[in-house]
Amino acid sequence: MPKTSARLLALLSLLQTRRDWPGQVLAERLEVSPRTVRRDVDRLRELGYPIMTTKGPDGGYRLGAGAELPPLLFDDDQAVALAVALQTAAATGAGIEEAAARALSTVRQVMPVRLRHRVDALQVTAVERPGTRPNPQADPQVLVAISTAVRAREVLRFDYTPASPQGADPAGPPPRRVQPHHLITWGGRWYLVAWDLDRDDWRTFRVDRMTPRTPTGPRFTPRELPGGDVAGFVADRFQGSDGPRDWPCRGEVVLDLPAHVVSAYTRDGVVEELGPDRCRLVLGAWSWPALAATIGRFDADIQVIGPAELKAAFAYLARRYADAATDVVALSGEPR
Repeated sequence: MPKTSARLLALLSLLQTRRDWPGQVLAERLEVSPRTVRRDVDRLRELGYPIMTTKGPDGGYRLGAGAELPPLLFDDDQAVALAVALQTAAATGAGIEEAAARALSTVRQVMPVRLRHRVDALQVTAVERPGTRPNPQADPQVLVAISTAVRAREVLRFDYTPASPQGADPAGPPPRRVQPHHLITWGGRWYLVAWDLDRDDWRTFRVDRMTPRTPTGPRFTPRELPGGDVAGFVADRFQGSDGPRDWPCRGEVVLDLPAHVVSAYTRDGVVEELGPDRCRLVLGAWSWPALAATIGRFDADIQVIGPAELKAAFAYLARRYADAATDVVALSGEPR
């Protein structure tokens, strides 16, 4: 049996991990009797922790919330997880880098020396992949407002800035009205998955373009997402397909480039090394010309393995590029 002080810390740690704990389950986890659990709960109450007793057949305990709640307890794994989460906050796109740094500093000061050393030894730097544009930051207050509406199941009204404001109505479009379902991150950006009441369809909205209006609308009964899986639904939408979780067009080529070079710039494809300077690439897209154009960005000789539609798309793009080059020569005044 652990000593009383260690057992109290273990009990407090357990109470923090879930809302309700049956007394018998706590006793089994701590390897003590239910009577010992009752005594330890009384000791924690004397220290200022608001622990409530729950009634019922599985009566037990609940750690209440309060303005004067003593410092929370972190075990080793929790401390490491917290340090990683706060240090990588810059990559979330939530605009909380400074607040996260201050939070890590505050938490570090109240940690025991042993855990403080572990946190100090864990230095994590979040960097963007080379060649990618920096993502717009989402306003933390907007994230909170959207998350609150999602949890309360209340209709959300917001102004939405279009991707290309040129030519837009100076008065601005009417506010959007949606039933918010999920707040997600994808590629370092925040998105809201919602049922658009005016368009009668599912939509995804970039949070950095949203300005919520108050008050929120009436409560609603959530609809079921197509497929029932938010991850699969979002992946399908960003792939440009409302059907199965696969690209509508998929092809295979061999590139005269090392596999590690192609992999660095291929997000959804499969790259197989064929030699030091050759690799096989299987990639998908929403159309055959789009797939050919995506593969054509690699500065290398290309051998199309299949299908025939991909070969036809390369021929189609070749004609378009040749016509574009001819137009450039004509405009320059040089003979064709």
